Amino acid sequence: MNKYVVEFLGTFFLVVTIIVVNDALPIGLALALAIMLGGSISGGNFNPAVSVAMFMKNKLSQKDLLLYIVSQVLGALSALQLSKYIK
Repeated sequence: MNKYVVEFLGTFFLVVTIIVVNDALPIGLALALAIMLGGSISGGNFNPAVSVAMFMKNKLSQKDLLLYIVSQVLGALSALQLSKYIK
């Protein structure tokens, strides 16, 4: 369960940074921080395209792929909702 929460939070943090800051350096730093903090737990995908690539390389099970994508989409949608109140 923890890895799905990490994927949700990492994606949330990354997408909030993308929407609010909209500058390459802070976005890269946000992604690096998310990977450093959560990478050992979930693998640090934080993006459905990365999760699909890991699945294709047999580094992610089909069950994990589905739950990672759901977690990532929910994280991104939550970030979008929060950003409406921040901006």
